[in-house]
Amino acid sequence: MSEDDAARAPDVPEPEGASEEPATSDERRKAGLRWLRIALLYVVLAVAAYQMSGWLFHNLRGFLGMLFLAWLASVTIEPVVDRLEGLGMRRGAGTGIVLFALLVFAVAFIALFGALLGEQLAQLLTALPDALSRVADWANRTFGTDFATGKDLIKITPETVKDLAQRYTPSVLGVVSSLVGVVFQAMTLLLFVFYMSAQGPQLRRTISSWFPARQQEIIATVWGISVDKAGGYVVSRLILAAVSTVGTGVFLMIIGVPYWLPLAIWTGVVSQFVPTIGTYLAIALPAIIAAASQPIDGVWVVAFGTAYQQVENYVLHPRITSRTVSIHPAVAFGSVIVGASLFGAIGALVSVPVVAVIQAIVETYGRRYELVHERHENPDVPPAP
Repeated sequence: MSEDDAARAPDVPEPEGASEEPATSDERRKAGLRWLRIALLYVVLAVAAYQMSGWLFHNLRGFLGMLFLAWLASVTIEPVVDRLEGLGMRRGAGTGIVLFALLVFAVAFIALFGALLGEQLAQLLTALPDALSRVADWANRTFGTDFATGKDLIKITPETVKDLAQRYTPSVLGVVSSLVGVVFQAMTLLLFVFYMSAQGPQLRRTISSWFPARQQEIIATVWGISVDKAGGYVVSRLILAAVSTVGTGVFLMIIGVPYWLPLAIWTGVVSQFVPTIGTYLAIALPAIIAAASQPIDGVWVVAFGTAYQQVENYVLHPRITSRTVSIHPAVAFGSVIVGASLFGAIGALVSVPVVAVIQAIVETYGRRYELVHERHENPDVPPAP
């Protein structure tokens, strides 16, 4: 090629980056350090967020438990409030009427049975050590056991009573402050219950408006499941507890067991709100008190508790809890332990309805698959849809 042809030839651009020198080791080291600093920063932020969330949960778990208890109470009374709203009443007025009716019922119960309950409860606590001693002595004579009895069973001396009184009896200021704290917590709980029930539809619409249409359907479904399962569970347990309390109280009065009112309330509450072992704990205390007076009465109490449990399991429970979720006893018992460890007594109380809601949501959105080995063993069975 001549010089003229070379001059007329178009310039061919060099490949991009061909003239750039490869990155030096110093630049690569600086880039690596920059990424390392960013990673360390994210790790520090994650640890700080974890520590902060743990601190907040530890200090606010009482409030969070009370808040969830208020929501549980609001969804419990929601069917009644919805019915009043359907009759033309404003939702706030309907919620106020329901809460006022519950308050009147509680005051009436205390007025009718409060003095009797307090008197029998005080007598029961006083007589409990002697009752346990007599039951242990009867068991030793009847079955040849070697349980401790008398003073060896519960050693209570005047010095012990004085020490316990000085240690646990609060001062006047302590009583007043505790009373004020209880009243404040009760009023706070009622306030949250009122607003969560009166403004329930507005709250749902506000939360749903933060999400697109598809997620709004999921939120509505989950909310509806939560209201049905949690509210239905609490209502059914309250009804079963009331029936158990009345039935046990009438039976204890008929056979002449002392302290029948606190024992009946104990049986109704414990048997329904303590899963798995609640039935046995509920009937054990009345049986011990009855056996302390007449050993045969203790046998009658155990027989009544066993018979009533069968009636409840096969007649009352299926009819009353038809809208609630059936939870495996082991799962229910484990949920109570976890709830108590996280939120104390409130957590133990609300743990089972929470698990019922979670189980219902999983069953609604979860998917089950056919077991392959069962398909091979039964080839004539049509496949699951």
